[in-house]
Amino acid sequence: MGPDKHASDDALLDLGDKTPDELRELLDELYAEEQRTSYRRRVLHGKIDILRAELVRRMKTQREAGEDVVSAGDLERLIDILSNDMRGVSRYDVTAEDSNDDE
Repeated sequence: MGPDKHASDDALLDLGDKTPDELRELLDELYAEEQRTSYRRRVLHGKIDILRAELVRRMKTQREAGEDVVSAGDLERLIDILSNDMRGVSRYDVTAEDSNDDE
């Protein structure tokens, strides 16, 4: 993806000036972008699942060894999470540029 990565956003403003072929090309570009985004999402979910499984495995091992599974740091983190403003969808800005878009 190059510097014209969001050119399709601006192209939506003047649809009446586009030929049918230009509209099809724009649609194809958006479908391709959606496929890349979907792929990246699946990869991220796979990584999340792997990390979560490893954490659960470690916690199970700790519990079986008689160790505390939840630390004071965990409780502080939970309190911090719950005390933050939860009105937004996410604490991450979903409109921010991703530095890995070129992968």
